[in-house]
Amino acid sequence: METAAIICEGAFGKSPGKTAAGLVRRSYRFRIVGVIDSTSAPGDAGEILDGVNRGIPMYPSLQELISSLESPPEFLIVGVAPVGGMLSKSFRAPIRESLKAGISVISGLHEHLAEDPEFLEAAKKSGATITDIRKEPPLEKMRYFRNIAKELPCVRIPILGTDAAIGKRTTALELTEALNKLGEKTVFVATGQTGLLQGSKYGIPLDAIRGDYVVGELEGEIVRAYEEERPKVIIIEGQGSLSHPAYVTGSRAIVNASAPTGVVLQHAPMRKHRTFHEDELHLPMPSLESEMEFVRTYAKCPVIAITLNHQGMTRDEVKEAMDMYQERYGVPCTDVLWFGAERLAKEIIVRFLK
Repeated sequence: METAAIICEGAFGKSPGKTAAGLVRRSYRFRIVGVIDSTSAPGDAGEILDGVNRGIPMYPSLQELISSLESPPEFLIVGVAPVGGMLSKSFRAPIRESLKAGISVISGLHEHLAEDPEFLEAAKKSGATITDIRKEPPLEKMRYFRNIAKELPCVRIPILGTDAAIGKRTTALELTEALNKLGEKTVFVATGQTGLLQGSKYGIPLDAIRGDYVVGELEGEIVRAYEEERPKVIIIEGQGSLSHPAYVTGSRAIVNASAPTGVVLQHAPMRKHRTFHEDELHLPMPSLESEMEFVRTYAKCPVIAITLNHQGMTRDEVKEAMDMYQERYGVPCTDVLWFGAERLAKEIIVRFLK
């Protein structure tokens, strides 16, 4: 595997640092050798996130990371996904120094680093590369909507949510793994930069695709995943939420592209405001009931399970919430990070594959 460090200054373990968190938890392409965040170092990145030692040290600076390793990493990954997707000024110096040292840079921001003259000059001198993954394909290669996903002979499950940055991708990956462990071939389709960075074979940076093609592009990846793998189940990463006023595509494009068989809905019971300039706008979180009604109306399929984000909760509180939601709505409920995804996988098998 290629080696990579992650820069996540000031954001590790917080909502903007979800790209770093995803890569620390799971990466199929890179071996993560460290995370740079002076506000979290020292320590183990996995322990900071989940209390699980993953052997990925935290470092206060790029220089300390490089000096502690036998050889520099091959890549530096920008590990933040801030609202607006612009590069923070505090990231410029370490990215520039990384390129000067011959360490290539990968970014999932909307701001394309490969178009920055300063970064380009540093990369040219050292031979390093700059890769922006949050870009749409050339216009002539983009696919239009064909309304064919509904004809695929497989189960299609998007992981939707009541908010952005709530754990939909993590749940999708855990559920994909659980179904495969139970012998039901399942493929994951990414819809954001973190899933693509983690090494997903199928997917698009959904919010970088122009409106006329976004549904067709995702539909094309879902169809390609079926044609190449012939899975029984396709799990699609969600984005935003159907009811979120700040995101006009996201979940709606995912529903249109996938023609879902059923939906798993992710919720954070203790979150008070949506993760979008929450200190300024104070957008209230929707109720689980109202979001489920959105799903039933728009996706025209059932919510087959509820998954929880344990932000601000103890394990006992999560267990109580799981029991309450299961009794109230008659569907399985779990927190996949604390209690695994096996019960979700078994629900899909019983509902759709037996």
